[in-house]
Amino acid sequence: MKVNGNKMTRILFVCHGNICRSPMAEFVMKELVRRAGREEDFYIESAATSTEEIGNEVYPPARRKLAEHGISCKGKTARQMTRGDYDRFDLLIGMDAQNIRNMTRICNGAEKIHRLLDFTDRPGNVADPWYTGDFEATWRDVLEGCQCLLEQLPASAVEKMSKGQRH
Repeated sequence: MKVNGNKMTRILFVCHGNICRSPMAEFVMKELVRRAGREEDFYIESAATSTEEIGNEVYPPARRKLAEHGISCKGKTARQMTRGDYDRFDLLIGMDAQNIRNMTRICNGAEKIHRLLDFTDRPGNVADPWYTGDFEATWRDVLEGCQCLLEQLPASAVEKMSKGQRH
């Protein structure tokens, strides 16, 4: 698939506030892509469905969990997803069913929108550490989801996913 004339897959990870789960997914995916030597194949960002945390840095416990695994998220601040993101990105990956509903409303479309764990053998919602305090469970969900997503890209996976066909 060619995006903007380049052979690149553009992914936007989305959660409610863009301070825990979606930035964890953004930086985990960037690290997996880096380790695979595929940085030129991907453009990766994250965003929020709400305005509550706009401009705030990644939540300290999420930042610490990433750092435990040698991953930095320095400089990341929360931003809100916009309708224009639907056109800018090939895949918009939400962390839970509520995110998916909000993303679909914001974008007025759903073909490119998927839940992260739907790429795994255990579809469902990524654990929300804001409520549970369990950043380890969120780490496991995010890592598994990103690993499975990367395994399915690029080939023609983006085109299949856009047509509603997942693994």
